[in-house]
Amino acid sequence: MSEWCGWREATERALYGPDGFYTRSGGPGPAGHFRTSVHVSPRYADAVATLLRRVDTALGHPDELAVVDVGAGRGELLTGVLAALPDEVGARVRPYAVERAARPEGLDPRIEWRDGLPAPGSLTGLLFANEWLDNVPVDVVETDADGVPRRVLVRADGTERLGEPVDGADAEWLRRWWTPPLGPYEPAPGATAAPGGTASGPTLATPDHVPAPAPGLRAEIGRPRDAAWARAVRTLRAGLAVAADYAHDRADRPLFGTLTGFREGREVRPVPDGSCDITAHVALDACAGPSAELLSQRAALHALGVSGRRPPLALASTDPAAYVRALSSAGAAAELTDPAGLGGFGWLLQPVGEACRGLLTP
Repeated sequence: MSEWCGWREATERALYGPDGFYTRSGGPGPAGHFRTSVHVSPRYADAVATLLRRVDTALGHPDELAVVDVGAGRGELLTGVLAALPDEVGARVRPYAVERAARPEGLDPRIEWRDGLPAPGSLTGLLFANEWLDNVPVDVVETDADGVPRRVLVRADGTERLGEPVDGADAEWLRRWWTPPLGPYEPAPGATAAPGGTASGPTLATPDHVPAPAPGLRAEIGRPRDAAWARAVRTLRAGLAVAADYAHDRADRPLFGTLTGFREGREVRPVPDGSCDITAHVALDACAGPSAELLSQRAALHALGVSGRRPPLALASTDPAAYVRALSSAGAAAELTDPAGLGGFGWLLQPVGEACRGLLTP
């Protein structure tokens, strides 16, 4: 790819093309480049299994209970969830892994491996998307010297330049969901320039002006993620859909965007040549539909029984091996719930139907 194109198109090729980062055969898969909550500890899969059991109870123990892992990697989360379920529930569970990469060898034969979502309205149960939306490709915009948001164009070597101004539905999304707003700037009627400023700059001298964005601000246009999440939720006839991801909300959008890359455990410059993961934080509040609930991973996991509380010291005297196991488990739980790390991730819970509302309410 030597030509210029938007980041959304470039990322699609780099991640999911014929020799993309996620689709190429062989290698360690995503786990060889970065750790997700799934890889930190089996307690994460245990928590998802607990949530699945709550969904099962809320739905009245259906004869077939679906669990859909969107962005399944190598199937690690589903493998852990199935291992954590009691036999009575496991016998009714139908697990689906949605992933564009080929099915890994040795995967539990009960897991149905798919490269796309099941049909809309076809399943009853839990849909879980762990760090999936951050890899749904999006376009990037940057404000020019006049504060006008323009699409950022990129080549395969990562070189960038500014393209055309943002317009249409993308501009409307920016106006609605990004603060400071990065929609096309129009001075207020009758605005005049303050000393040292211009009518297109950020220092207009009228009480009702709308300041133009400063030059160099960046944002990711989340409309493709909104659409992808809405399609995922529609898979369910009844149940609960959950997205867990790097996230920010409208009141705290980053001024310079979050687009980045990962390779071999390190954060690197995002280069859309297939050599690294390309990711950006998710505006989960824009994805949320009616009756959705937004909370931190720390709060969600606490509600599912995951705690980093250390075991009582007395256990070290009576059962040293059990104490060491409990201490290790507490350490992993602390990492999963650390508010400055994985615990600061966002969880978006979207019930489908009335039965699965409030399943994480204390």
